[in-house]
Amino acid sequence: MKFNPKHLGTHLEDLLEEDGILEESTNFAVKSVLAWQLAQAMKKKKLTKQQMAAAMKTSRAQLDRVLDPKSGNATIETLQKAAKAVGRKLKVELV
Repeated sequence: MKFNPKHLGTHLEDLLEEDGILEESTNFAVKSVLAWQLAQAMKKKKLTKQQMAAAMKTSRAQLDRVLDPKSGNATIETLQKAAKAVGRKLKVELV
């Protein structure tokens, strides 16, 4: 991205919205944080991907998709299973 002085002092969200990528960027950020949190919880519990997938009653390929923020969208049900497998709860809210 080229430097544009008109963006000096604006909020990042304003810039992303102006570029038409705010929603996409926000979705990626949320998925990245969830994937990171799950990976950290797995590490803390010393769970392998195979063990995590078994606890979720799903395939390792599905777990890989959940842990990859660039991969498609995971369902709330899948995220709840992942959270439960690491002893956590999923909290979703409208803001």
